Amino acid sequence: MKPFKFKQFTVHQDKTAMKIGTDGVLLGAVTALSAETDAILDIGAGTGVVALMLAQRSQAMQIDAIELDGDAYEQCVDNFEASPWGDRLFCYHASFQEFYEEMDEQYDLIVCNPPYFKEDNSSGDPARDRARQNEALPYEELFLGVQKLLSKSGHFSIIIPFSMEAQVRELAIATRLFPFKVLRIKGNPEAPIKRCILEFSRKEQKVSEEELVIETGRHQYTAAYCAFTKDFYLKM
Repeated sequence: MKPFKFKQFTVHQDKTAMKIGTDGVLLGAVTALSAETDAILDIGAGTGVVALMLAQRSQAMQIDAIELDGDAYEQCVDNFEASPWGDRLFCYHASFQEFYEEMDEQYDLIVCNPPYFKEDNSSGDPARDRARQNEALPYEELFLGVQKLLSKSGHFSIIIPFSMEAQVRELAIATRLFPFKVLRIKGNPEAPIKRCILEFSRKEQKVSEEELVIETGRHQYTAAYCAFTKDFYLKM
C-alpha cells in the first residue's frame, strides 16, 4: 500500500489494520486547540495521523500516543520520527488501561478515534477485527481513564457513530465530564447523520451543536469540509 501524503507529512500504513479514513482526519482537523494546549494524548493512535495533525496545528511541546497493536505501534513510531515534529511526538506500546493506571501525567487535550463496530462477522483479518471491536476498550473504561489524566482546564475529543451519541454523553456525565461541543457529520445533504465529534470538559456549560456535510456530489466537497482540511490534503 502506498503511503498517504499530506501537505507537511507522510503517513505509512502498510503495517496497520485500520487505514487512514475520514474519521481520523476530521478528528485531527476539527478538535479545538488553544495557545494553552501544551500536552496532548492520542488514545489508540494507529498510524499516528491524528497526533501528527495536532502537531502541525499546535505548539504543544508534549504529544503522546498509545497503541496496543505491535505492528501499528512500530509504524506509528516510524511515522512520528519521519515527521517535522519528531522531537514532540512519542508513542507508548501499551493498553490504555495499563497507561492510565501507571501514569501520573496530566494532559490539556485528549483525543480518541476508538474502535466501535459491533459485528458478529469476521473480516478474515484478526488485527482488523480487533481494531473494529470496542470490547478492547469499553467506553466506561475510556472515560474513567480520561477523568484521571485530563488536566483541570483540559478537554477530551472523540469521534463516534451518531447512534452512540446519547449513550456516550450519558457515560461521560456519569464520570463528571460534560459536553460543550457536538459536530454531527453526514456524507451528503440527503444522507443520514453517520458520525459525531463530541468534546467534553470538567465544566458544565451550554453545548454548541453544529452539522457538517462532507460532499454535495462525488468528490465535490463542501466549503465547510474544505475549510477544516485544506491545510492537510494535497488535493481537494
